[in-house]
This record gives sequence, structure tokens and C-alpha cells, in this order.
Amino acid sequence: MSTLPTVSDTKRKFYQHHTRPIHSVYRQVVEELLVEMHLLSVNVDFSYDPIYALGIVSTFDRFMEGYRPDADKTSIFEALCRSTSGDPQQYRQDSERIGAIADGLSGEEMTALLTDPESTTVGGELRDRVLEITRKDSFKYSRLFGIGLFNLLERSDAKLTESEKERKAALEKIGDRLGLPQEKLIKDLELYRGNLEKMRQARQVIAEAIASDRKKREEREQQKATSNEQ
Repeated sequence: MSTLPTVSDTKRKFYQHHTRPIHSVYRQVVEELLVEMHLLSVNVDFSYDPIYALGIVSTFDRFMEGYRPDADKTSIFEALCRSTSGDPQQYRQDSERIGAIADGLSGEEMTALLTDPESTTVGGELRDRVLEITRKDSFKYSRLFGIGLFNLLERSDAKLTESEKERKAALEKIGDRLGLPQEKLIKDLELYRGNLEKMRQARQVIAEAIASDRKKREEREQQKATSNEQ
């Protein structure tokens, strides 16, 4: 009988794939994502799908924006996937394919696809996946799947997700149709949006600090050069 890996096992595996230190401002994001992916990977009710993949990729790309060196960002993403028994290339390809479908739909078409897939003929693979979920007796919801749904809405019509009233109404309809916990879905996505804003502010503070240090260094070098000339 095989034993399921623990969180510690997965973290150890992660750092075998990515051996360089992770910048402190990003470390919590990476570790929380790693634990979440681990818990889903060992859950018997969970099944991988492209919407979940889109949630993983969009979460990682947005929260890791600005990470340097860029090669380390790629290494971290690959380590996240591989340490939780996933294929980083599959995650990227599936998310790009499903995201491209959303890019080609209007907000109304996307909302209809997610709330009443039987009534529409657009969406191809995405529509098929939504239909599959609606026909399941039970579906394992995850925050990352919810973020994937949000990203689909956002890519089809950014204004829809910016309006709190419209966003909440759409999510309630989607949650009801797909049998998802509506309150949790809405709460997860509000927290996600709030954390994105906090990360944006943190990056701005870092950028300002770097610019300030650079200016002070240049001023010292200028003063030194002036002193040497005298």
C-alpha cells in the first residue's frame, strides 16, 4: 500500500527542483500555492482540468510579476508543478488554449456559456468541460478553479469583473449552475483581488526603494568625483 506524500515531502521535492533562494516578498505566495496544489493533488475527489490550470497559471503569473531573475521565475513554476506530480508544459498549454477561447468571446457569450451551456454553441472545448461539470453528481471545487473561472470572465469582458454588482451577480449564477459553493466562490475571489492589489503596492514600494538607493549612490559617486577634481 502506497503512502501519500505529506506537505513536507512536497516542499522537499520542490526545493530539489528549485535550489535557489526565493525573494522574501514572494516566498509566502509560492509556499501557499505549493501547499494548496499539494492538498488538491492528494485529494481523491479532485480531478485536473484546464480551468484549474488557468487558475494556477494566472495566479502565478500575476503574483510573480516583476520577479528577477526571470529564469528563476520559470524554475519556480516548473518546481511547483513537478513537486505536485504535474507537468508544467501541460499547465501552460492548457491555460493558453482555454484562455484563447475566452479572448474570442464577449462577456455575454462567456456568461451564457458558464451559466447555460446547453443554450449556446460557442466555446468548443470550454463549453464541453462546463457541460461535463454540470452533469457530475459532485465536483471538487477549489479556490484555484474559481480563479480560473474569474480569469475567463475577465478576459472576455474586463468591465464585468470590475463592477462589484455585475461581478457578484455573474458569480452567483455560475456557482448555482455548476453546483459550486457560491459564498465561498465570491469570498475566494474577493480575497484574490485584494491580495493582488497588496502585491502591486508591495512591488511599488520595492521599486521606489530601489530607485531611491540608486539615486543616493549616484549622488555619492558624483560628490566623490567632484572632490577628486578639486
